Amino acid sequence: MCIKIVVWIVFVPILFQINECLAQNKSIQEPKIYSEISGYFRIDYRYFPDSALYPRQHKSYFSMVFQPEVYLEWNKGKQLLQFVGFARIDQYDTERTHADIRELYWQAIFKNWELSVGLRKIFWGVTESNHVVDIINQADALEGFDLEKKLGQPMIHFSWSPSWGTIDLFAMTYHRQLKFPGQQGRLRPPFDLDYNNTSYESELDEYNPDLAIRWSHSFSVFDIGISHFHGTSRSPLFESSDGITFSAFYELINQTGLDIQASTGPMFWKAEIIYRVSKRKNINAFTVGGEYTFSNIFSSGIDIGLIAEYNFDNRGQELITGLDDDFFFGSRLAINDRQSTDLIGGIIIDRNNQTLRYFIEANRRLGDSWKISLEVSGFDNVADTEFLYLIRNDSFAQFSLTKFF
Repeated sequence: MCIKIVVWIVFVPILFQINECLAQNKSIQEPKIYSEISGYFRIDYRYFPDSALYPRQHKSYFSMVFQPEVYLEWNKGKQLLQFVGFARIDQYDTERTHADIRELYWQAIFKNWELSVGLRKIFWGVTESNHVVDIINQADALEGFDLEKKLGQPMIHFSWSPSWGTIDLFAMTYHRQLKFPGQQGRLRPPFDLDYNNTSYESELDEYNPDLAIRWSHSFSVFDIGISHFHGTSRSPLFESSDGITFSAFYELINQTGLDIQASTGPMFWKAEIIYRVSKRKNINAFTVGGEYTFSNIFSSGIDIGLIAEYNFDNRGQELITGLDDDFFFGSRLAINDRQSTDLIGGIIIDRNNQTLRYFIEANRRLGDSWKISLEVSGFDNVADTEFLYLIRNDSFAQFSLTKFF
């Protein structure tokens, strides 16, 4: 970990030096390479009001995040290089102190096709509470149990865009493990995970070649995507011989997915559906619902969206997220002011055992390069059959201050 931190410390000044040199060249001659360096620094303070369930955990945590981005473009925009890095230093949790290359890829762009080679993040999905079709990238569980943040995935990505839609082809290798916070962290299970003893169904272990294809198209009021993935599952199964130390097992799967969205005036109808096959079991899962937006309330410029969705997944207790038979009700608020003030919040209710989850996320810009954020996430009445029962005391509030550059 010390090596990673040193790399970041050395790399950042080099990025700014490259940008300065390129800027000087612009004043001398028309540049052949267009460059842009951006990113942000962020300070997070997270507070847990409830007592910790496990030893060595704390009630509050400070951490710092650095995300640099470098964009290079040449050959009249037909070729580009994109880099997005990520690093977090946590006050207590050595596991959550981590670094990752979110994206680092070269891309060639032609009339109706593109070719990308390197690490990328690919997102599929349209619903708000869950993304069952999103399968390409491994989740970064160190950044949150909702599994919204993703790790970079090595791949070759070919995209072709004829008049009847877009075809995306993916060839991938090197599977990335799902990792949880360490012993001093919150939002983690009580058992130790032995990452060195991770096992795979594939004889090639983490180097199994994964393949995926997706067709997407927009017509009339519809946006639709149909996908298929063949390879190593991103979701692990946990195994143990002593009940104390666990290791992860990743099976081979075939997953077919459908995501569709229809816009009918202020109403958006949304659905994601998957069917997954493995040697162990077949899986059906879907999220369906919609969002209705009240625009420009009382001529104030404020938009309010009301969201309702239903989640089903026959994996049941295997799910880390717990979204196996759950309703989601939420609201989105956009002030549409100069400070880009926005808020989203909601509750998730398990239909069978009434386990309750809730969250609020609010953001507001300060000037041109600062932003403040507030996040509240909590649990109530968590059933002991849920994976969330292992983190039932980890409701938290987090304040963040971000500086963009």
